[in-house]
Amino acid sequence: MTNSPIKAIIFDFGNVLIEWDPRLVYRKYYPNDPESMERFLDEVDFMGWNAHQDKGRPFREGVAELSRHFPRYARLIQAYHDHWQDSIGGAYWGTVEIAKQLKQMGYPLFGLSNWSAETFPYARAKYDFFDLFDDIVISGAVGYVKPEPEIYRIMLEKIGKPARECLFIDDSLPNIQQANTMGFHTIHFQTSDKLKTDLENLGILNSKGR
Repeated sequence: MTNSPIKAIIFDFGNVLIEWDPRLVYRKYYPNDPESMERFLDEVDFMGWNAHQDKGRPFREGVAELSRHFPRYARLIQAYHDHWQDSIGGAYWGTVEIAKQLKQMGYPLFGLSNWSAETFPYARAKYDFFDLFDDIVISGAVGYVKPEPEIYRIMLEKIGKPARECLFIDDSLPNIQQANTMGFHTIHFQTSDKLKTDLENLGILNSKGR
């Protein structure tokens, strides 16, 4: 480790280390018609609905509730549950390599992700880079989601260090803003290359990544 005040580094998972996009499920139901797919996702407020599963609601319950409100879309709503694994794309290998470098340098690594407790084990089993993390907080397992402050406090309890000694990396600006208010150092993730540059600017990595 360098002489940086950062003593622990926290990674979001979805679209930081691994691609997640419900469109990867639904594009086969809307071949050559992305506009209709977007209308469906907007009409059912897919992201708002999915956030309840991230907070711990069972998928079966969530599917039943949304299908009652949108019976004409019942098949599509069920399809996400049935084919959830298709929503997981490839790993962001550039980020994975950065995480490996940080681990080799001696930084404790942690994961803080909004994710259903039902589905995360499938992603966990797919990629061995999750073994890099000393501990992981999954929203669906603790009943809070980012940017609720409670989930950040749960993470800090596991780390055993104050927020001012922790760096939080996330692609969601509201999540970053909440972390900032709580005293975390933060990086708003955009690309793996940009992350590397941001870490260099913080003095955590040098230009050779060591």
